[in-house]
Amino acid sequence: MSDAVLTLSTAGEPADRSTPRAPLAETTVHAPAGERLHALDAVRGFALLLGIVFHSTMSFLASPQQMWIIVDKSPSTTLTLVFFVSHIFRMTTFFLIAGFFAHLLFHKRGVRGFIHDRLRRIGLPLVAGWPFMIASLAACAIWGAWVMNGGKFPPAPPPDPNAPPLAFPLTHLWFLYVLLWFYALALLARRLLDGIDPNGRARARLDRIVSAIVRNPLGVLALAAPTALALLALGAWRPWLGIPTPDGTLLPNIAAFTAFGGAFAFGWLLHRQARLLDTIEQRWPLHLALALGATVACLVHIGLTPDLAFASRDSGTAVYASCYALAVWTWTFAVIGLALRFLNGYSAVRRYIADASYWLYLIHMPLVLALQIALSQLAWHWTIKFALILAIAFPLMFVTYHYCVRSTFIGAVLNGRRYPRQLPSHASGAAKMQEGAA
Repeated sequence: MSDAVLTLSTAGEPADRSTPRAPLAETTVHAPAGERLHALDAVRGFALLLGIVFHSTMSFLASPQQMWIIVDKSPSTTLTLVFFVSHIFRMTTFFLIAGFFAHLLFHKRGVRGFIHDRLRRIGLPLVAGWPFMIASLAACAIWGAWVMNGGKFPPAPPPDPNAPPLAFPLTHLWFLYVLLWFYALALLARRLLDGIDPNGRARARLDRIVSAIVRNPLGVLALAAPTALALLALGAWRPWLGIPTPDGTLLPNIAAFTAFGGAFAFGWLLHRQARLLDTIEQRWPLHLALALGATVACLVHIGLTPDLAFASRDSGTAVYASCYALAVWTWTFAVIGLALRFLNGYSAVRRYIADASYWLYLIHMPLVLALQIALSQLAWHWTIKFALILAIAFPLMFVTYHYCVRSTFIGAVLNGRRYPRQLPSHASGAAKMQEGAA
C-alpha cells in the first residue's frame, strides 16, 4: 500500500501562521493513503458501538452484588465475560485513534481552526447534551430503584464515602470532557516544544522512541508499564473493574489519565510516522495472542465473578495489574492491526455506520437503560432479553440519526458538515477522512 506524502516541518508547522516563528528544519512526514484512514475510522466507530454493547451487558452481570442500576433476573456468565474483555481495550483504542486523527486535523486546520473545530464538535455536544442526559438517566435511576425495591421507593442512599475529588456526574459523556483535556494539553505541549526545541531535535527523539516501540515485537511493554504503575498507585482500586472510568469527577483519576492520555499521545505521535501502521498490521497475530494470554491470566487471578472489593497491596495485585495493562495495549494494537488487515478498502456501509456511531453513542444510555429496566423482571432467558435490547435500541437510534441528524444542523455539528441521507460515495468518504474524526 503506497503512502501519500506530506511535507511538514519537524515541529509540525500548522496552517495558522499568525505568530512568527524561527525557521525550522524540514522533514518528510508520511500520512496514510485514504484506505488506511478508512480502516482506522472503522476502528473508531467499532469502539463507540462496542461501548453500547458494553453498557447493554451491565444488567446481566453474574454477580452477587448489585453493580448496576438494575439487575436482571437472568444473569449471564457469557455477557459478564463480554463486559470484562471489552472494558479492557475499548477506550484506549478509541483514544489512540482520536489522537491520530487530532494530529491530522491540527495540521490541516492550524491552531485556531483546530480549537474552533474541537469546541464545536466535542465541547458543544458535551454542554448541550449533558442536561438531557442527567435528567433522563436520573429518571431511569428512580424507575430502576422502584423496580428493584419491589414497587416501592427505597430511602435515599447515604453520601458515598469514596466519592472522588471534584465529584460531578459526567455520565457516559465523560469521554468528551477528557478529550478536551487532551486537546488542551497537546496544544500546550506543542507550544512549549516550539519554544525550547526550535530545531526539532526533541521531536526527532520522540519519533525514534515511537518507531522503536512499534517495530520491537515486545515494545508494547513500554506502553503497558506506565498503565500498570498508575493502577497500583490508585488509593482505592477495584481490580475486577480494571481502569476506573472517570465518569463521576471533573478530575480524572491517575489510571484513566495515564492509560487514555498515553493512548491519545501515542496516536498523535503515530500520525507523524504513519508508515508504522504497516508494522502494526503485520503484528496483529502476535498482539492478539499476547492479548488473549494476558486476559486469561487476569481471569485466572481475579475470576469471572464480578467483585467490587478493593485491591490488597501485595505481589498478586502487582502481577494482576501488569497482566491487565499488557492486555490493554496488546488488545488495542491487535484491534487496530486487524482493521488495517481486513478493513482496508472503502465500504459505503462502514462509512455510514462510522458517521452515525458518534450520535448513537451520545444518545444510547437512557434508551438502553430503559429497555434493561423494562425487561429485567420478565422470566425470559438472557439471550432473548439481550437480543431484544440490541434489536430495539440500534434501529431506533439509526432512524434518529438518519432523519434527525445526518442532513441537519445537528449533523453539521457532530460530523463537521451536513451529509446527504444516502450512503456516502467513495469520494465523499475520503473527503470526510480529511476532516478528522471525533
